[in-house]
Amino acid sequence: MAVLKVKFTKTSRDKLAQVLWILNWISVVTGVILFSLGLFLKVEINKRWELMAERDVHYVPNMLIAVGLVACGINFLGGKICYDCVDNTKFLRWKLLMLPYIICTFFFTFSVLVGALMCYGMRSELEESLTLGLRDAMRYYKDTDTPGRCFLKSTVDLLQIQFQCCGNVGFRDWFQIQWVSSRYLDMSSKEVVDRLRSNVEGKYLMDGVPFSCCNIDSPRPCIQHQITNNSAHFNYDYQTEELNLWMKGCRQALLEHYTSIMQSIGLIVLIIWLFELSVLTGVRYLQTSLENLLRQGDPNSESEGWLLENSFVETARYNFNIIKSLGKNNQIHTADNGDPNMDVPSTAHYGPDNVPPSRHPWRVDHGAETSPQSSLASELPRLRAPSPQSSLASELPRLRAPSPESPPRLRAPSPQSPPHLKAPLASEPPRLRAPLT
Repeated sequence: MAVLKVKFTKTSRDKLAQVLWILNWISVVTGVILFSLGLFLKVEINKRWELMAERDVHYVPNMLIAVGLVACGINFLGGKICYDCVDNTKFLRWKLLMLPYIICTFFFTFSVLVGALMCYGMRSELEESLTLGLRDAMRYYKDTDTPGRCFLKSTVDLLQIQFQCCGNVGFRDWFQIQWVSSRYLDMSSKEVVDRLRSNVEGKYLMDGVPFSCCNIDSPRPCIQHQITNNSAHFNYDYQTEELNLWMKGCRQALLEHYTSIMQSIGLIVLIIWLFELSVLTGVRYLQTSLENLLRQGDPNSESEGWLLENSFVETARYNFNIIKSLGKNNQIHTADNGDPNMDVPSTAHYGPDNVPPSRHPWRVDHGAETSPQSSLASELPRLRAPSPQSSLASELPRLRAPSPESPPRLRAPSPQSPPHLKAPLASEPPRLRAPLT
């Protein structure tokens, strides 16, 4: 039974094709929007790339850029197809391409949904990247004369002023690192030397923060040094009084900034996904209605269109059987000792007589080599010289006199035969006569 069956007249089919043509061109614009959103997110991440660890956080903008480019191409082709479907004769040129186009569009629409979900699932990777990146940036804050790190001080200061934050998690993070360069420390001061010696790693640690941590909205002048020393400041209580520093950590501030961007992008991508899904549904109805129209043979008659020709369960079972049969066809039968070529006849040719060459005398059936002595011992029976008795016995049949019935080989020449074929005379030289006993 078909799923969501709808009956179309000729007028409704033509209107559907025209509306889909317009919607596909709008989908091209949505592809440009996806590309722009991915490019915008990539630029925002690259703005503060030095404050992030080397984590793969660019996969979301890269996917949005790729999906946007694919959307432009697919929807441009869809607009051309829907425009030609108004004429039934032009539909014939796209008939074989319609189903593959719908399948590709379905997977494209699914990738748009995946991109939207990835925008909401990027928070954990981004948080880990910001935690490690900000920790390293604060550690190298003092290295203003080191190539490759000299820009980190201004980057961190601008970050804390712009996002009104201090430290990685909070302002106390500055207490655990040396953020003042050694070139600006007075080594002749006893206080400085004692502070360096009191630290196991030889770092100059103090309860102070950079100037960029100061809250500009505080009425009191900024207290950035000896923050935990109540006696160092007049009318000051570190435990009870609200400090004139930014209380929020920069990791939380940046995470909120990027989360708001990604949530907005994710919402836009979800809306685009719903729009693309509606266009795909309309194209499917148009394709099935036109195919049923061709079966009927009357271009002006009504035709039915549907999303699925069978139910969801039957369609899933049918596709699963197709995949299963493809898997069986690609299997290699290894029932006989694991050799897939066991039943394949040999097609080797060994010359005109088709006789395989003999094995090497030093090799056995399993390919293992034997010693020359054992091979020679196995060949000795074939290499022995025959005894005189056996040789003479074998030669006797060939040396026997011919039987009386068989004609003699050397007959005496007849009187009519030519002279040169006659038997030798007694007047011949002695060298030709038989020796006397």
